[in-house]
Amino acid sequence: MATDDRKMGHSKNGEAVIDMTGLIKRFYEGKPNELQILNGIDLTIRHGEFVSIVGVSGSGKSTLMNIIGALDRPSEGEYYLDGNSIGALNDNALSAIRNRKIGFVFQTFNLVPRNTALKNVELPMLYAGKPRGERIRRAKELLKLVEMDDRMHHLPNELSGGQKQRVGIARAMANDPAIILADEPTGALDSKTGRMVMDLFHKLHKEEGKTIVLITHNQELAEETERILTIFDGRIVNERIAEAAH
Repeated sequence: MATDDRKMGHSKNGEAVIDMTGLIKRFYEGKPNELQILNGIDLTIRHGEFVSIVGVSGSGKSTLMNIIGALDRPSEGEYYLDGNSIGALNDNALSAIRNRKIGFVFQTFNLVPRNTALKNVELPMLYAGKPRGERIRRAKELLKLVEMDDRMHHLPNELSGGQKQRVGIARAMANDPAIILADEPTGALDSKTGRMVMDLFHKLHKEEGKTIVLITHNQELAEETERILTIFDGRIVNERIAEAAH
């Protein structure tokens, strides 16, 4: 089959960071209330792309995001993340993949309240077992990249929403992940601060060569990415190049 050839080709030559074929996700399997949310997703995202996934509530967007982020496994189909088959991994292996391969940026920031900005950025590296000196050096470097080095010793409650999100983006970069997965990253921010955060994603994409997947309801933000994928009823129903791609 052509899809199998495509998947195998990308997996071997290393072009694709996300490679999904025939992905199906069911909940409550084998029970009367069994529910199939994803209905055969084929998706390839190459290294260095900036892609958005849009869809209304209930479209399967969150379920797809959880599988992309290795927070859940597909019921059927194949998913390779940076060459690793996700379906075959146990919980510990999935946890390691999330820590090393994926940088998460959340709408609600998810910073540890008792930790300074510096220590929040250090956390993924701590879980990865990196030495303290290396963690501190890298965290300072990343906070400078997001223009938060002058706030590195502040706690989250001493930061504005935009400042928290910039710390969140620095934390997402900590282990130099293959992909940054941003879930409604500007949803809790005013338009001016949201603009600053989007500019930062463009900077990471252009200057750092990061692969970014943006999950959003906001069509204007989606138009800033290179490619827009629309999901509806658990299927990708449209894929197009964004009109205002940067």
